[in-house]
Amino acid sequence: MLSIKNLNKTYPNGTKALNNVNLEIDKGMFGLLGPNGAGKSTLMRTIATLQLSDTGSIEFDGIDVFSEPEELRKVLGYLPQDFGVYPKVSAEMMLNHIAKIKGIHNKSDRTAYVADLLNKVNLYKFRKRNLGDYSGGMRQRFGIAQALIGNPKLIIVDEPTAGLDPMERNRFHNLLSELGEDAVVILSTHIVDDVVNLCTNMAVFNEGSVVVQGHPLELTNSLNGRIFRKKIDKEELEKYQEEYSVLSAYLRSGQLNVNVYSESQPGDGFEVVNNTLEDFYFYSINQPQTV
Repeated sequence: MLSIKNLNKTYPNGTKALNNVNLEIDKGMFGLLGPNGAGKSTLMRTIATLQLSDTGSIEFDGIDVFSEPEELRKVLGYLPQDFGVYPKVSAEMMLNHIAKIKGIHNKSDRTAYVADLLNKVNLYKFRKRNLGDYSGGMRQRFGIAQALIGNPKLIIVDEPTAGLDPMERNRFHNLLSELGEDAVVILSTHIVDDVVNLCTNMAVFNEGSVVVQGHPLELTNSLNGRIFRKKIDKEELEKYQEEYSVLSAYLRSGQLNVNVYSESQPGDGFEVVNNTLEDFYFYSINQPQTV
């Protein structure tokens, strides 16, 4: 289990990136859902021992993360949102080097292990190509592969599906789902569908704080009967935003729709809809309270 207690972090410019964060995360897929700039990456870097918090504690399976960072790194796999590569080194050579550092010393075992990783992320046929020649999506898949070396017990992936096409995204989802059977996997993202498809537990994170934590379906169902939709003209949007609690405005078949939150039927042509986790997400970040 990963236990995070009373975590706070304020940067020198005065930005409060973490505000009394408390989370208990068991084995399996855990989604951390929040907008860009919410502090998710700060939290991920802190868990991954890349920076210290001002106050608070993090413990993973008996390891005090702040006092024993090297012990955590032995069981950690980490894919940051942005990462660099050695442009003149091939993917195969780089993964082989990382695997050796991670303790896979037998050359034949290491070669087979790296080949299996490259197959899992669909890079095997590009294994001899220099990393500097990879596309953005290929680099992301390489980052996924390096995070999995050593069969880590704690895996942190920060916006992992950025740059992946739909087929590769599905492949990565299947891979993460398998990993979640034996490890704590934290998926930090602003893509609601990633959490819906993968996670059995999640938290909405905004402005450095945990707004709410729970099962995605239970959180979604907590707003049943309180989300309404209406088709409107584009020039009416500002008026509706003033009169109603508008969660989202989106185009469907070229027609602008608004989803609003209301405790009762708002009338005026609105119809109740089967709400989704996206509706709950918009609701929670605009009204940061437990439903």
